[in-house]
Amino acid sequence: MPGMSGMSGMNDAGMYLMNMASGTSTNPDSWSMPMLMRSAGPWSLMFMGQAFLVDTQQSGPRGGDKLYSTNAFMFSASHSLGGGSLLLQSMFSLETLTIADRRYPELFQTGETAYGRPLSDAQHPHNFLMGLGVQYAHSLGGNMLQVYYAPVGDPALGPVAYPHRASAAELPQAPLGHHWQDSTHISGNVATVALKRAWFRLEASGFHGAEPGENRWQIPWGGMDSWSGRLSLVPSGNWKFQASAGRITHPERQSPGDVIRSTASVSYNRPAGHGDSWSSSLIWGRNHDTFTGHNLNSYLLESVYPFSRRNFLTGRVEYVDKDELFAATPGLEEQLDRTAGSTFRIGAYTAGYTRDIGTFKMIATGVGANASVYALPAVIKPYYGERPWGINIFLRCRLKPGH
Repeated sequence: MPGMSGMSGMNDAGMYLMNMASGTSTNPDSWSMPMLMRSAGPWSLMFMGQAFLVDTQQSGPRGGDKLYSTNAFMFSASHSLGGGSLLLQSMFSLETLTIADRRYPELFQTGETAYGRPLSDAQHPHNFLMGLGVQYAHSLGGNMLQVYYAPVGDPALGPVAYPHRASAAELPQAPLGHHWQDSTHISGNVATVALKRAWFRLEASGFHGAEPGENRWQIPWGGMDSWSGRLSLVPSGNWKFQASAGRITHPERQSPGDVIRSTASVSYNRPAGHGDSWSSSLIWGRNHDTFTGHNLNSYLLESVYPFSRRNFLTGRVEYVDKDELFAATPGLEEQLDRTAGSTFRIGAYTAGYTRDIGTFKMIATGVGANASVYALPAVIKPYYGERPWGINIFLRCRLKPGH
């Protein structure tokens, strides 16, 4: 992968493992991960970290405003072992401290709970411990065999989760389709076996399906009651395709059903110099709820484009079928269900800009903003307004190797 030349002595399996983004997921190989690399004797070390300080304004009667921070940090260590390589992987977030009231405002966002009530028009913080796992990879006659176990980690289901996805690097807010595409990226008791040959890779995982609880300091531990499988194709360093499916046992505490999830995605990355890249993703995710019988689809197209040095344009377009927008108000939800049904197709259109203002002691700092407008069915406009919108203004700090 780009940027690995400083890690002398690392074998092919070690190089392969250090490209993992979250769990066993990967961005296109040509993406230069913004990481700081060091050696400590026989160990190869990798540090990554980024934080956004965001002021958000969300319109209408169900909107709000807030100052908060989204953030994530990673530390990994690799060591040659038995002809292969061992990778110790950890991820952390301080969002449980930097997002007050267990949520930040985001129109039409759903998933999980706060203070025992389903979240709607709001996004939850991530757990303090986002990932803690161990991986081993070994080259076998042109194949790469990989095994992964994590008390908390990311099973083989969906694309790279949005906090670690190259195409979402300048978008601090969660996609509306997060719980249709990549919400299992913080799961308990995860085990994965993967086999890579040439330009394709097959993976199979077992894991605990319940979403993390509201106590974000705990590990979402439980029995290995869910499963998933993923096929990835990498025809070149700039392209990555994946298709995956799994059954998630009782993921949401407010719903008694299981979820059968299917996803497919294509990611493209083209290096643009100075360590920057034009990165884009097209993602589809589908949830079948075994309790309600609902089949809910989500579609996402997002991109970050460095149109000149230190200047980035960002965009995200989503269409998501939502059936939990009024879950926190059961009376209204029942009334709407009787008159208009309980599932609503939401369109979200986001455009933004980030300007790097300098790198100070390996911290790349930027300022930016993005704005979203929404399309929604007429029947729910009385509760959101005719033309709902949201604006985010942010300061971004990211660990970046010196040049």
